[in-house]
Parts: sequence; C-alpha cells; structure tokens
Amino acid sequence: MARPTLSTPTTPLGGARTPPLRIGVSARLMHQPPMELGFRGKKLQYIEQSIAHWIIAEGALALMIPTLESEGGLRRAAVHVGDYVRAIDGLVLQGGADVSPQSYGEEAMHPEWRGDRVRDLYELDLLWECIIQNKPVLGICRGCQLINVAFGGTLYQDVATQLGGAFKHVDHDAYDRHAHGVRFTKDSLLERLYPTEDDPQVTSIHHQAVKQLGNGLVVEAQSIHDDVVEAIRWTGNGFVYGVQWHPEFHPAHNSHLLDGAPLLGEFLRAAKKRAGVVA
Repeated sequence: MARPTLSTPTTPLGGARTPPLRIGVSARLMHQPPMELGFRGKKLQYIEQSIAHWIIAEGALALMIPTLESEGGLRRAAVHVGDYVRAIDGLVLQGGADVSPQSYGEEAMHPEWRGDRVRDLYELDLLWECIIQNKPVLGICRGCQLINVAFGGTLYQDVATQLGGAFKHVDHDAYDRHAHGVRFTKDSLLERLYPTEDDPQVTSIHHQAVKQLGNGLVVEAQSIHDDVVEAIRWTGNGFVYGVQWHPEFHPAHNSHLLDGAPLLGEFLRAAKKRAGVVA
C-alpha cells in the first residue's frame, strides 16, 4: 500500500499525521576525540547540525546511520547495512575528512592526505546497498568524491599541487564564506532546477576533487575558473547525485549563493517516488 503524501499532515477526517520521509545521513567519524570532550579512548560518530536542519526544514526526518564495525562489539550477523537501508527512504553522504587515496588505488602523497579509509568502506557499503535497493543518494563535498570513487574514478589528492593554475578552492580562514562561480552542463539537472540562474555561486571548502570520472557518471557542473568538476550524476537506473559544494550552507534568503532547496527538493521527490508516496 502506498504511503500517503507528505504535503497533507492529516487525513481528510482529521486522523493521524502522515509519516515524514526518513533520510539517512552517513556519520562523520572522530577516531581520537580531544581529551577535553571527555571521551578518552572512545570514538565518536556525529552529524553536523546544518545538514540535519536542512533536511528537517523540508519536512523529512534526518537519521544518522552508525558504522557497523566488527570490532565495535556488535556481531556482524545481528544487524546488516541492508537493514538500515531498508529502514530509510534516501541517503545523504555528508562532508568531512578526505577520501583515502587507498580507496582509488593510490598512496597518499603526504601523510596529511591519508584520509579516512574506515569511513570510506562504511560509506561505500551504504552507497552500494542503496543502489541495490534503488534508494536515492545525494553526496555533498566528500560525498560527491566518494560517489566518483565508488564507480571507479580517481581524485586529485590536492588540487593546488596537482592542477597547475587552479583556483584556490579552500580558504580555512573564510571557510563557508569562500565561494566561486560554477557553470552548469547543458541539459543537466541543475540547468533544469535553476533555469533563471545566470551566475550561480557556491561554497568552496575542498582541496580534493574529481580527477578521472567514474564509470557511468556524467559531469553536471564545473568551476568557471579552472573547470574543476563541481557536480556529477549517475546515468544508471536510480538517483545518485553529487555536488562538490555545501548546499546546506546556502540559505534561501542569501541571494549571493545558489539556493540549496531545489536540489534537496529533487532528491526528496526521488525518495517519495521510491517510497510510493502519492504526490
């Protein structure tokens, strides 16, 4: 039986409120928390507030999905990644630590670029299980890079080092106030979602980026300064989309940055369709 539409909070007779979409968010991992946090010898898994509120603002639930490490005291047979994916309507891969070069067959050029291999494996499991179950996936910043790697692509370990003449894509002092323009690919989803946008500006908080494009992926946007890939889409049977910027940092009232709501809305429409929600 199809789930009722999210646009109507109650039934026509004033019955129970219809359930919102359940959007899973991959966890950020903190393997060695600072001692002042009070978690000596423990690992933390967390969701950044902006991305949770971005999802919630559109009427969906944001549910962080923990890792299922065998050494974590949970028997692998007890809970499988497929169980979590069956419980959600879509997945958002949030930003965070670098993707490990080992995940695309390379060694780190510098120790600080080793990335988080543990998180890579965890998110790759989630991504492929979503594809198997035909659940939509939206990758943000690191999530976009992870999607590319999952489909056999590679990354620039450091744009400034490996791409001569590249624009400065990260400014640690400015952080989310650092932005640049992007160019949408003709006939792309972004061009359809933003038909009147003639100078799209997005946040730029990354030093890694797509190098060799993964199998079955197409480029949806590029930086106007140096053609660095800024958005990708899977051409297979399902919604798998990645953006290099942080749409959750783009409030609708800020005319300077590209409104993140249309992109999230498209992702949620794909989730509703998969869940059988009546539009």
